[in-house]
Amino acid sequence: MRNRIDKPLAFLIAALVLGGSMVFVSAAFGVLGRGFSSITSVAFNHLALGVGGGVVLLLIALSINYREWKKYAPYIYGLALIGMLLVFVPNLGFAHGGGQRWIVIFGVSFQPSEFLKLAAILIAAAYYSTIRAKSESFVWGVGGLAAILLAPIILLVLQPDIGTLGIICLSVVSVFFAAGARARDLAILLCIALISLGALAYFKPHVRDRVVTFFYPAQNQQAEGYQITQSLIAIGSGQLVGRGFGQSVQKFTYLPEPMGDSIFAVAGEELGFVGTTAIVLLFLALALRGYVVAARTTDIFGGLLAVGISTYLAGEAFINIAAMLGLAPLTGVPLTFVSQGGSAMLISLLSAGILLNISKSRRN
Repeated sequence: MRNRIDKPLAFLIAALVLGGSMVFVSAAFGVLGRGFSSITSVAFNHLALGVGGGVVLLLIALSINYREWKKYAPYIYGLALIGMLLVFVPNLGFAHGGGQRWIVIFGVSFQPSEFLKLAAILIAAAYYSTIRAKSESFVWGVGGLAAILLAPIILLVLQPDIGTLGIICLSVVSVFFAAGARARDLAILLCIALISLGALAYFKPHVRDRVVTFFYPAQNQQAEGYQITQSLIAIGSGQLVGRGFGQSVQKFTYLPEPMGDSIFAVAGEELGFVGTTAIVLLFLALALRGYVVAARTTDIFGGLLAVGISTYLAGEAFINIAAMLGLAPLTGVPLTFVSQGGSAMLISLLSAGILLNISKSRRN
């Protein structure tokens, strides 16, 4: 048994947070150049409250034995679902960008679905570590998975926030897989996911538009295809080594959401192929190191929790990157540790702190 954090994991998290903050500052100057007067408060909220507050949460999580989370997982999950319901309460929840996803308390906005990401992983790890051998049973395995995901699916479809739903499903299924799910059950889940995606595309016009844009990005370049078109222009103009840090042109002009969904495109233009490859490799290394921590931990709950958190942090980043490269439909999923969003940064760093705490309990 060791009682020290995993240094390679800590280095990867620190590199992504520090590097991500630099990219965010560069993107923020682009928005400032467009004449948005509120950019200073947005940047302050992200850097001071998001990054600063997130680091505080990381240190707190690092000091709490991760096994304690198992006892409180049901209450945390229930609290997250209550927060999801509050977004529909008049004068408390508010809509932006076509989605009813935020609540405002004392003038501070928060996105409960970010908290639900971690809460769902916690309850999944607690559940499957408790039933253990029964995970291979269809009733206990798939049935338990359905019970965990049912409420998030309903609430996130109603908001709607399909990108966050995808992250939660991916993370929880990864916990189920690590707990010993059978290949048959995973195949069934894949079929259900494809059918559900088709149904969403049929009944939800905004989902259908994004799927059509993914397959035909050249159509409607001034409408649905505008963001992916501008993103590819920005990334392509970066060429091998980029224009140089802070020298992006697209962030001052046509690139939508340069601090948010499209921030990888800003990095691509400024850092080029070399820089963006380094970003991808850092996230890949984070995922792999997280799985190593999961394999070496001394108990099943810690291992499952490490798998879920690693999948969440890296999977979210890869989905964002794939969308910016035209390899996946646009989802609005942020780039982990980089994109604007105080709620996302707080929960990402809290999750990273839990993962680091798990790394202290491992076999020699």
